[in-house]
Amino acid sequence: MRAYGHARRRAARATYSLPRSDSSARWARHLTAAYLNHGCGEKVSRDQVDDATLVVSELVTNATRHGRSGCRLQLSVDRGRVTVEVHDNSPLRPRFSTADTTAEGGRGMTLVRELSRRLSVLGAPGGGKTVQAVLLAC
Repeated sequence: MRAYGHARRRAARATYSLPRSDSSARWARHLTAAYLNHGCGEKVSRDQVDDATLVVSELVTNATRHGRSGCRLQLSVDRGRVTVEVHDNSPLRPRFSTADTTAEGGRGMTLVRELSRRLSVLGAPGGGKTVQAVLLAC
């Protein structure tokens, strides 16, 4: 007996480990642009690449600065949607700015929220958290 059906296409995915360093956000931007422009196997618009590099920069900066550890960056592309995930070892959730535009921090996460179709903060079983942003299709 044979079963016929359509195999579900798997999402293109890349994972990078980044150290706790001031240069990690710069490397993450470079890796993200290279992956989305050349390595993901799907057509990604220039606007999506720009949005993704901005989101990655903010999330990796937060993870390495406030997470007190290096981080793991995971990128995936499926049917035109770009998903960015950044895991760090801190259980503390990111801060979002309030109406106070003079606040020292939190404005970057508000920008990430605006660029994302969905933004989630997931606790990790071994500790820490993963911030997941699914970007709007451009």
